[in-house]
Amino acid sequence: MTFKDLNIIEPILKALSAEGYTQPTPIQVQSIPILLNRNDLLGCAQTGTGKTAAFAVPILQHLFLDHKSSNNNQRKIRALIITPTRELAIQISDSFTAYGKFTGIKNTVIFGGVKQGQQTDALRRGVDVLVATPGRLLDLMNQGYISLKDVEYFVLDEADHMLDMGFIHDIKKIIAKLPTKRQSLFFSATMPADIVDLSRKILGNPQRVTVKPEQATAEKVEQAVYFVSKKSKPKLLVHLLETEAVESTLIFSRTKHGADKIVRFLEKADISAAAIHGNKSQGARQRALGDFKSGETSVLVATDIAARGIDIDELSLVINYDLPNIPETYVHRIGRTGRASASGIAISFCDAEERAFLRDIQKLIDQKIPVVTEHPFLVDGVDDKPLDEEKPKNARSQKSGNGGGRNNGWKHRKPTTNKQR
Repeated sequence: MTFKDLNIIEPILKALSAEGYTQPTPIQVQSIPILLNRNDLLGCAQTGTGKTAAFAVPILQHLFLDHKSSNNNQRKIRALIITPTRELAIQISDSFTAYGKFTGIKNTVIFGGVKQGQQTDALRRGVDVLVATPGRLLDLMNQGYISLKDVEYFVLDEADHMLDMGFIHDIKKIIAKLPTKRQSLFFSATMPADIVDLSRKILGNPQRVTVKPEQATAEKVEQAVYFVSKKSKPKLLVHLLETEAVESTLIFSRTKHGADKIVRFLEKADISAAAIHGNKSQGARQRALGDFKSGETSVLVATDIAARGIDIDELSLVINYDLPNIPETYVHRIGRTGRASASGIAISFCDAEERAFLRDIQKLIDQKIPVVTEHPFLVDGVDDKPLDEEKPKNARSQKSGNGGGRNNGWKHRKPTTNKQR
């Protein structure tokens, strides 16, 4: 299967080729035909599988062909993409620019945390595609800079977090200003049942495409879990970063305060690190992300929401400093180091209060996560026997890939980057 087989037009094919895209990913193969037929869609797939291209390519093709057949050269906002974070909004805008470089379609991105002048100037010049975060979008709508009356294509990206973390009222206000006749798309890495029900009420009767995260990610990421007390987590983290040859590490913290605390502890140990979360200014977040991508900073600590905008091809290691209480979030996190067809390494710290979270995660991914028992901060009297006794149904054999023993050997080897694999 090629992009040409999906009936993509030549200007976009040329741009995709320039970006190094050869074959469409499963989410693209399933979604693009549906969207080219102008049907609504609820799409679920992990980060790194090509979700952005799955909705950007059909939208660009519709806009290009519609513009070509029209005599009206005035640019109006005809496509609106809403996303929860500034980083992800910028990333999506960059993708539209890349895929649409030979179409003449113009896009811009708006988000809070910065002065609005450059954004309103771009809007005055006219755009075809607008990528936005909800707060700044509503603000500029209220100021009269933005009208949504001409929108024909509406995308809600990362729908689970948009609807599940306080954005629902903003989304309803925005949807109320959209034309009734439009194509609507919801894309997300995770889709809990209550979020699916809510999104269906907004979408109507969409077609659904799902690339199961446990199939796409968990099986190809080498995983390990360390039982450790909450107070010893910082020391274990320093120990691992100092003893293992890791080029880049993404650490997940449950809270913004926790992320800052981890960075301070690492800096005291002379380990260069930066935090990225919603309380940071736009400039600080962009600098931290830029330094991490360039290799100037080897450790980045992030919350789940902020991490949605992190797009890094070569990531050596993901560490779950705090285990998430939602199993699907774990799959999404470890997918950061298993991008598309790449493999990766993900380790998790588990204290006594997080044991239930670990069981839920193993049930979801239908596999045991090997326990590392040879480390200096192992909790006294804790072993993995209770987890052995509660194997998930149809648990897969651990004969290869993930080890299967009490110590998977990760501690004694130097991980390689994805590029070296």
